[in-house]
Amino acid sequence: MLSLLFLILVANGSPILLRFLMRDAFSFPIDFGCRFADGKPLFGGAKTWRGLIGSLLITSLSAVMIGLDPGTGLLAATGAMCGDLLSSFLKRRLGMRSSTRAALLDQAPESLIPALLLMQTFDLSAAAIVALVLVFFLLDVILSRLLYQVGIRKKPY
Repeated sequence: MLSLLFLILVANGSPILLRFLMRDAFSFPIDFGCRFADGKPLFGGAKTWRGLIGSLLITSLSAVMIGLDPGTGLLAATGAMCGDLLSSFLKRRLGMRSSTRAALLDQAPESLIPALLLMQTFDLSAAAIVALVLVFFLLDVILSRLLYQVGIRKKPY
């Protein structure tokens, strides 16, 4: 379970670190500025191709570094990024601006989806998945504040 938690943290942290390191370079919105039927942005400008591709690559490499198959890392990142896009989509439907805070909605999908995708690979029970999501939530809150304090994140969440 710790290996999967590590991969989920890498998958979700990679876009943040890439934004810090690359600033505005290659920050093309995934939704290309499209709007949904309700007239609101599909995902918002904070979800970029740089973050998505970077997460997929970095998490795959990280999996290899800890002795796992790169496909496991790729699947973890794919699930995490799908969860992140899902939460952004839902937040836009709720009228929340891009990069606004929504406790649990910001963390649950991006940890739950990869856990469900890889539950057989890591032999996870339902209880282990719930524990993983809760631990990810706590670590995300703590790490987000730390990254904000050192100037890597723009907001403490």
